[in-house]
Amino acid sequence: MNADNRSRTPKDKAFLEFMKTGWSDVNALVEPNSQANKEAELKRKQLMEAFPNQVIYIEAGKAPTRSNDTHYRFRPNTEFTQLTNWGSSAVEESVLVLDSKLGTSSLYLRPTADADSDEFFANTEIGEFWVGPRPDLGQIQNLLEVQTKPLSELSEVSENRIDLSDEKLKQFLSEQRIIKTAWEISEMKQAVEATKQGFENLIAEIPNANKRGERALETAFFQKARLLGNDLGYETIAASGNHANILHWTKNDGDINKGDLVLVDAGIELDSLFTADITRTMPISGKFSEVQKEIYDVVLEAADAAFAVCTPGNRFRDMHNEAMKVIANHCEKWGILPVTAEESLKSENQQHRRWMVHGTGHHLGLDVHDCAQARKEMYLDTELQPGMVFTIEPGLYFHQNDELVPEKFRGIGVRIEDNVAITETGYDWLSASIPRTSGEIEGWMESIWNRD
Repeated sequence: MNADNRSRTPKDKAFLEFMKTGWSDVNALVEPNSQANKEAELKRKQLMEAFPNQVIYIEAGKAPTRSNDTHYRFRPNTEFTQLTNWGSSAVEESVLVLDSKLGTSSLYLRPTADADSDEFFANTEIGEFWVGPRPDLGQIQNLLEVQTKPLSELSEVSENRIDLSDEKLKQFLSEQRIIKTAWEISEMKQAVEATKQGFENLIAEIPNANKRGERALETAFFQKARLLGNDLGYETIAASGNHANILHWTKNDGDINKGDLVLVDAGIELDSLFTADITRTMPISGKFSEVQKEIYDVVLEAADAAFAVCTPGNRFRDMHNEAMKVIANHCEKWGILPVTAEESLKSENQQHRRWMVHGTGHHLGLDVHDCAQARKEMYLDTELQPGMVFTIEPGLYFHQNDELVPEKFRGIGVRIEDNVAITETGYDWLSASIPRTSGEIEGWMESIWNRD
């Protein structure tokens, strides 16, 4: 877009000179996180050892254009964040350059345009008058404890250069995130606690929500995401009634009706960019019906079966397998399987998966579906190890037009999702403070609605 077509920003020389005068300095204080910086430094070192004699470019990226000169909110590339410890305040178009031959790390970025520059007022992308002051190169170097340089000094390196388009590089960085450090897990615990507050804000809104009420619930959660963190970790699912059976329902334009359930899948991303990922299914009236509770308790049983094998040495896929045994056995008891549960559980059959087509969990971290580029043998087939953080999220989904299930089940969808970190002896249940059983859910909702 040609901004001159509509711009009324003065460009007169006298005006620009006048704009440089009369401004006091802004002290942009920065507080380095030494532990997080050491961990980022170690990750950079490991990366350079894995890719010797190469120059590695890791770009922060740029906010995608929504239309013309309007952009979506900027979020740096995950790989850039993991290697710099620079989260929501990262500057667009920054580039981390690692020279594995020399063993050096340099962070190139665009300095802010302060009052000494014509761009202070005239440049809408970097001028402080438009985007606000930010730390200078020296302050950012102190903040991140990595050498900084102006982006203008970044030279193109063609020989031995790789970047995030390289599949092996992406794979390595994805697998590097499989084991979280103590600091990273502490960030994720904070994200979970923030997410709990988001759910409580949402629950408080349920009695006021009706026409297109899913939007009201979505908005109530988003309010806390922006107050307590950087943003949503992903688009919120606020699915009432039969919408709960649409696994990635984010349109959220449905009504909120008493007697229905509402499935909410939501997470808050902190300024460090670590996120939680929690799902709770709640009765809009505050009380589960007998049929709703029956289905809910089966899902809870499946989740508990997955929790039971969260021990170092067991495989990641064991959680799914144990949850599926519960689902298949109950589907047999309900008489909706065309075969026995034993037959259905065989790899060539899987009829029970009609009512739960997704996996039981995934890694969690800087991305809601973290480590997604990891090899299968490092993900589903790997043994659980201390430091792994993932979700446990079984569900049952009975579509309103599914004629193979009892009519009383139709239109009911339930998912329960928690976050866990593997320890030396078992697991740390990161989301244990968020009510989970049907009775706990009912009590939680009542307590929120009865607050003064």
